[in-house]
This record gives sequence, structure tokens and C-alpha cells, in this order.
Amino acid sequence: MGTLTHFKNLYVHAFDNCKPVFVVYLLKGYSLFCAMMLSMALYAFFYRMFTGFDF
Repeated sequence: MGTLTHFKNLYVHAFDNCKPVFVVYLLKGYSLFCAMMLSMALYAFFYRMFTGFDF
């Protein structure tokens, strides 16, 4: 659990005192989009791995 807290702190401090504000919102949205895409790719990989898909 400490690792997740550490990553959260790194994420929060990366955007401290960052100007202009709309760029911060854009980067935060992009990082969430990347996390969603990575999680979908991992889901698809594990789904294919566990359902016997021939790679």
C-alpha cells in the first residue's frame, strides 16, 4: 500500500506550481486516458491468455 501512496504523492507533486492551469488539466486528462488504454490492453492480453487464444 505504501507504493501506491508514493506514486500518488509523485503524481500530485508533479503538477505543483505548474502554469498555465489549463495545461495541467490537459496533462492530467491525458495521463488518465493513458492509464485507461494500458488497463484495456492488459485486460485484453489476460483475457486471450486465459481463454486459450493461440498467439
